[in-house]
Amino acid sequence: MPADLLFTGARLLDPSSGLDQPGELLVRDGLIFDRGQGLGRPEGAEVVECHGAVLCPGLVDMRAALGEPGFEYRETIDSAASAAVAGGITTLAALPDTKPAIDDPALVHFLHRQAEATGRLTILPYGALTRGCRGEELAEIGLLHEAGAVLFSDGARAVASARLMRIALSYARAFGARVVEHPEEPTLAEGGHATEGELATRLGLEGIPACAETIMVARDIRLAKLTGGAVHFAHISTAEALDLIRAAKAEGLRVSCDTAPPYFAFTEEAIGDFRTYAKFSPPLRCEADRAAVAAALADGTIDAIVSDHQPRDADDKRLPFAQAAPGGAGLATLLSASLIEVHKGTLPLAKAIALLTVQPARLLGSEAGTLSPGKPADLCLFDPEQPWLVEAGALPGKAQNTPFDGQVLKGKVLGTWKRGRRVYP
Repeated sequence: MPADLLFTGARLLDPSSGLDQPGELLVRDGLIFDRGQGLGRPEGAEVVECHGAVLCPGLVDMRAALGEPGFEYRETIDSAASAAVAGGITTLAALPDTKPAIDDPALVHFLHRQAEATGRLTILPYGALTRGCRGEELAEIGLLHEAGAVLFSDGARAVASARLMRIALSYARAFGARVVEHPEEPTLAEGGHATEGELATRLGLEGIPACAETIMVARDIRLAKLTGGAVHFAHISTAEALDLIRAAKAEGLRVSCDTAPPYFAFTEEAIGDFRTYAKFSPPLRCEADRAAVAAALADGTIDAIVSDHQPRDADDKRLPFAQAAPGGAGLATLLSASLIEVHKGTLPLAKAIALLTVQPARLLGSEAGTLSPGKPADLCLFDPEQPWLVEAGALPGKAQNTPFDGQVLKGKVLGTWKRGRRVYP
């Protein structure tokens, strides 16, 4: 790798500093050295001509499930890294509900080492909130935090016990840690496969009432107020839950949330004739909820857009709808799917990139997500107007269960750099 790398002719976009202008960026020894206009060409520097494309920080994905350890047939850390960098992602927070669950400091160190070995991706591990992610007793939050766990969650499982959640929020607060909840009241969601309503009835699917999300959000906001703890709600999908979160933020409570592209790109109609690639947890919602999620991206209620990557193989998805596993592959499509609202004119590009970079980085306590001099040169170069066809079976990585299969998305990643070294293509 040359000592100097110069990007020229770029649209520099860095929401962490409000930068959005044509210019150049100079990388030296893997760190951002300077940015602006007329930087000159250091002798021996490698030059990347950007031709007006957007150069932004490498994306920070704060919610992704990886198959390793335990489900390597679905995805490995190495294959996930291939998919991530193709989507412009250079930092990723990995969920803890693996096999075994990430409830031991040794497993936190394992994920760090495996990610470092790829040379392409930084993994920030979640720690299990409860032992085995079973929701019965607290995991060793202090030891996991000391080992490098950045957030605490039971992954795709909600914490059913209000008492246990109260204790978890109090205990995590002592370490300055944030608890992440899958907001779905489990007794209402049990056995359900689609949002309760006309479509689920017509398809003969057992429904999950949308209020299952609202009930859990309301409970945990009250518990956050009671304990002073910090709670983050994952993949928010309903207007009613967003209203509660908006009000909690206005009250000054330590509440945050994210969503994933399916919840503003699709409605429940996407499940069509039992299309399992569109089966998610929480399930897709009605148009009013979809529109509310899109509006909450623009008004700041939602703090981050995440891939919510859930790798599944053919044996998980090529089943009757009620038997198929929920979840979609989201790494390679994260950027372009997030730009859907930009192209509609409802979300400024700078805001969309903030939701994918500096805002999740802050929630993770990471120095990523910025083009500031002195920081690691984790970079994404993309053309927001260039279309590409999403084809299941042709995506990088093992997981091919994308809900965007067969769609043309606008926003093509042209290159990804990790500490100044090109890792895609």
